[in-house]
Amino acid sequence: MERPSLEIKLPNTHEEGKLYVVDSLNNLNKLNVCPDGSQHTLDEEENTGGTGENTAGSNIRNQCLFVTFILTLIVSLALVSFVIFLIIQTRNKMDQISSRLISEKKNIEELKKMNNMILKHLNQSGIKE
Repeated sequence: MERPSLEIKLPNTHEEGKLYVVDSLNNLNKLNVCPDGSQHTLDEEENTGGTGENTAGSNIRNQCLFVTFILTLIVSLALVSFVIFLIIQTRNKMDQISSRLISEKKNIEELKKMNNMILKHLNQSGIKE
């Protein structure tokens, strides 16, 4: 028995796939959080070969990276603060529940004592079940 091949051989699809992947990667590289005006300077810097002829583009790119870094730090700080808040709230709820359990335990013990006292009193008075 021959095993069927998992590869489908179509003419020129491999080359077209490579081109599609390269185009997609190029499009992803062009996307960033910087304003649209800075993209033109980045494109000009790529066209000049990046020899330092266009330092304004690199300054804008550095500023965009810095702003992105600061925004990332702020979001991270907000998330950490929220997690700490949740931990504190959970601890408070657990303290409330444990204090309720302790008070209920005391109530149950008092009820047991009262039950024992009633049973002793009934046994002493001669009344049986």
